[in-house]
Amino acid sequence: MFSRRIALFLSAAALMLASGVASAQTAPEALIKQVSTEVLDAVKADKSIKSGDVQKIIALVDAKVMPHVNFQRMTASAVGRYWRQATPEQQKRLEDEFKILLVRTYSGALAQVRDQTVQLKPSRPSPDPNEVVVKTEIRGQGDPIQLDYRLEKAGNDWKIYDVNVLGVWLVENYRNSFAQEIGANGIDGLVNKLAERNKSASSSK
Repeated sequence: MFSRRIALFLSAAALMLASGVASAQTAPEALIKQVSTEVLDAVKADKSIKSGDVQKIIALVDAKVMPHVNFQRMTASAVGRYWRQATPEQQKRLEDEFKILLVRTYSGALAQVRDQTVQLKPSRPSPDPNEVVVKTEIRGQGDPIQLDYRLEKAGNDWKIYDVNVLGVWLVENYRNSFAQEIGANGIDGLVNKLAERNKSASSSK
């Protein structure tokens, strides 16, 4: 049966594997379809990724992903109004720790990927030609899982900056907990909290 963790992994993996697609020539729907299919194929073919090799996933992100994702916008949106209060150094640390958090959060779902496929769903036209939501379903055994992607146009490229899993937008979900931590302990408190969480997850592997 499908699990929420599979859906969460696929949402993160789509953010990670947007390279290899000729985005200048590709509509956002086709981009998401191709990226999602490549993600599933890569997981099925690579035993180390499927087993949740976090270091390999992080290396993949650094080498191929970040140029194709507006991760700064994603992090800034998750931090919310406090982002402008952060120094450039704090912003960089927040981006780095948030990226590791996402990778580690979803890597545990890799082993559950089996025969899933991705299907595009009809999307409503966007009033802003530079912003679009692409709707998909992950299908296999069990009920389909909803995955929606927010993309923005940057020059000739389309870049992902948020993902909706089963009705919950990723950035909004983190924004609430981040705001609570910053309110209690400041921006450095959030950075340290993320770093501690990532270190703990690493040592438990």
